[in-house]
Amino acid sequence: MSTTATLPTTALGTDGPLVGVQGLGCMGISEFYGETDPAESRATLDHALELGVMLFDTADIYGSGHNEEFLSDFVRANRDQLVIATKFGIVRKADDPSYRGVDNSPAYIRAAIEASLRRLGVDTVDLYYVHRRDTSVPIEDTVGTLAELVAAGKVRALGLSEVTGEELRAAHAVHPIAAVQSEWSLFSRDVERTAVPAAAELGVAFVPYSPLGRGFLTGSFRSADELGDKDFRAFQPRFTGDNAAHNAELLAPLAAIAQAHGITLAQAALAWVHARARVHNLPVVPIPGTRKRTRLAENVAAATVRLTDAELAALEPIAGKVAGDRYADMSFTSAGRE
Repeated sequence: MSTTATLPTTALGTDGPLVGVQGLGCMGISEFYGETDPAESRATLDHALELGVMLFDTADIYGSGHNEEFLSDFVRANRDQLVIATKFGIVRKADDPSYRGVDNSPAYIRAAIEASLRRLGVDTVDLYYVHRRDTSVPIEDTVGTLAELVAAGKVRALGLSEVTGEELRAAHAVHPIAAVQSEWSLFSRDVERTAVPAAAELGVAFVPYSPLGRGFLTGSFRSADELGDKDFRAFQPRFTGDNAAHNAELLAPLAAIAQAHGITLAQAALAWVHARARVHNLPVVPIPGTRKRTRLAENVAAATVRLTDAELAALEPIAGKVAGDRYADMSFTSAGRE
């Protein structure tokens, strides 16, 4: 299958930027998935742009700012050809690597955008996400502060991550939301309860993160025992013990479909995600993460694979059979508030 064709494009939201129908998640360049090769990571960024990828996704907590700094040279060298998305809201502590807090206060937002702009070396962030919802702050107040950043020219479009349909509607009433980013894959479909229908109704794009189930859907590992001690997947319930063994068996229908098309499991899994755009009638721009050019080309090629209705039906029951939650603590996800 060719990997050189330019990706089809779609808009992020009613008035949002035009991007390729698949983006690149950059988190793994800095941490969470073991050791990385900076030179290969940079070459992967360049190759992504060559293949039509336009949406590059980062966040201030990835590597505690390292990810934004790493992307800076690439973003500034190609400023007019790409859409840079970053996020705020998850708080870490330098003296406690395991700590994760959430802050959506106006003062924090204003400080966070200035820090992200400085690390990225740009004047404006194209898409700025609320990384996690701080339930102690009304979402209307959070979006109101973000609207001020848009008016000041520091942000072009707004996004939300891990929100319910009700929260999305409340936010959108204050200022148009271009995109919702939440986990969505063959293994994780809780967003289809309220968030996806609300997004379709409001003209908001959906940006699935972890569309390959954090690599599990590629068949590259079958349990957390195969992962290094620096890999955060080793602490996620669905990748450990009996859960992992059970979930690995669920890949059989996906493998059969991949074989029938002459593609990889990863491409079949991504093709399913891309099919959500037709099923739910909204723009869908998955952001699989990779640090290797070969994997990137494989992922991009999946954007033009079309699964049949029969194949989609064969994959339909999988999510309902998955053992284990996607996080050990689901309280900060949209599913944890529904």
